[in-house]
Amino acid sequence: MKRRRVAPIVSALVGVVMAGLLVILITADPPQNADTFSPLLGQPAPAVVSTTLDDDAFDLARRKGSWVVLNFFNSTCVPCINEHDELLAFHAAQQNESEPAEMYTIINDDNDDAVREFFEKNDGEWDKVRDHDGAIAVSFGVARVPETWLIDPNGVVRTRIAGELTTGLLDEQLADLRRQFGS
Repeated sequence: MKRRRVAPIVSALVGVVMAGLLVILITADPPQNADTFSPLLGQPAPAVVSTTLDDDAFDLARRKGSWVVLNFFNSTCVPCINEHDELLAFHAAQQNESEPAEMYTIINDDNDDAVREFFEKNDGEWDKVRDHDGAIAVSFGVARVPETWLIDPNGVVRTRIAGELTTGLLDEQLADLRRQFGS
C-alpha cells in the first residue's frame, strides 16, 4: 500500500527536477568569445584556395609574412551582424599599424548578392572569400558562425574565437599573440 503512495510522489519529484534542468539548459547563455580549443591550434593552417567576391584568386598560403584574421560570416546571422562594428573598429585600427593584420571574411552558407548588400550597407573594406561548398569551414572545424581565427606570419593557427566578438577582444588577442610570437 505504501508503494502506491510513494511512487506518484517520486515520479512528480523526478518530473519537477527534469523540468528545472530543461529550463536551465534552454535559458543558459553559451560561453561567448572563448579562446576555444581546436586541434588546429599550434598547427599549420589548412589550405584555403578560393575566390573573393571580386573574383580575385585567394590562397591563404600566399598570406605568409602577415598576421591573418579569418572571420566566418553569414549575412543573416544575428551575432555576425552584432559583431560587425567591432570588426570595423579592428580593421580601422590595423590600418595605423606598421604591420597591419590582414582581415578576410569567409562567406559561410550565403549567397554573393546578400553578402555584397550587407557590406554595401554596413561598410567593411576587406576581402570576402567564397566558401560555396563549405570546405573552408569544414577544414577549420567551424561549428557555427561567427567564428574568428588568428593565423601567425608563419601560417600557424594561434587562436580560435567562437561566438560574437566583444569590444576590444580581437585587439587584445592579437596584441598578446604578437608579444608571444613576434610581429
